[in-house]
Amino acid sequence: MSFPINVYLLAMAASCAATLLAVPAWRWWCLRTGLVDDPGRRKIHHQPVPLAGGLAVMTGLAVPVLAGWLALLLRGRGAGITGGGAAYSAFLLRYGFEHRAGELAGLLAGAVGVLLIGWLDDKHELRAGPKFAGQFLAAWVVAASGVRITLFVPSPWFHYAITILWIVTLINAFNFLDNMNGLCGGLGAIAAWCFALRAAASGQYLVALIAFLAAGALAGFLPWNFPRGRVFLGDAGSHLIGYLMAVLAILPHFYTARHPHRSLVLIPLAVLAVPLGDLVWVVGIRWKAGKPFYVGDTNHLSHRLVRRGLSQTTAVLLIWLLAAICGLACLA
Repeated sequence: MSFPINVYLLAMAASCAATLLAVPAWRWWCLRTGLVDDPGRRKIHHQPVPLAGGLAVMTGLAVPVLAGWLALLLRGRGAGITGGGAAYSAFLLRYGFEHRAGELAGLLAGAVGVLLIGWLDDKHELRAGPKFAGQFLAAWVVAASGVRITLFVPSPWFHYAITILWIVTLINAFNFLDNMNGLCGGLGAIAAWCFALRAAASGQYLVALIAFLAAGALAGFLPWNFPRGRVFLGDAGSHLIGYLMAVLAILPHFYTARHPHRSLVLIPLAVLAVPLGDLVWVVGIRWKAGKPFYVGDTNHLSHRLVRRGLSQTTAVLLIWLLAAICGLACLA
């Protein structure tokens, strides 16, 4: 018996609704506390915009998880695998939570950590050193919890190193891409949806649920951010999205007994080809120009499309399409 698809749909709908409803409250709080993006150089807005996106997305993830956990507790341990429908779903979820509790705790701690780093950067404009140190620590927590990349190399040191490098790279890739309304959030939603489909198709129900939750939470944020930016992600939001995509790329088992092809571990590179390709491109340009790679500029793909004559909305939609094609092609 496969995992009920209605549970996936319920998770995605719940996270979408939670984010959608949380944005106004966080928007009010950001305006009240001065957590806003002021107009300035390389900015397209003329009024302060609340940086509430990351807090709202985290709320959209947390509320359904807490509700589901409470529902499992209230249901008790009496339901077994012999039941159908809701009983079977509850059994599988309880089994997954119990057997991967350490990993899930590490993932949650890492998510809260990168959100806090981004929030501090939004509030105080952290220097590059402390920011990278915080990203490294959050990535290390994930690796220490047992969620690691192996690439078939029998070395724990390599597993830690490549996992931390991957997570820090993705966090900064999405942080760099947060330069137009809807771009970062939309790419995150598309990637999360692709990872969710892949995990669901291979029976990895817990991973699929996490991915569907992420896709729903980001979808709930987009109406507030695209095409008109009433709320921005801020570094808190872009850090969180990059972290989630990095983790969702590690959690699924792409190499399995049913699909024993080592090349399948490259699927995340295809799903995340757009943010990774953009990162390599702009870092290369900055390196050749002798500039620090973390100093922003207007050499991103989105900026180049706009200079070609496209509107910002059209440029974002075109990049979304490119990302969807890359992701769905690798799934096919």
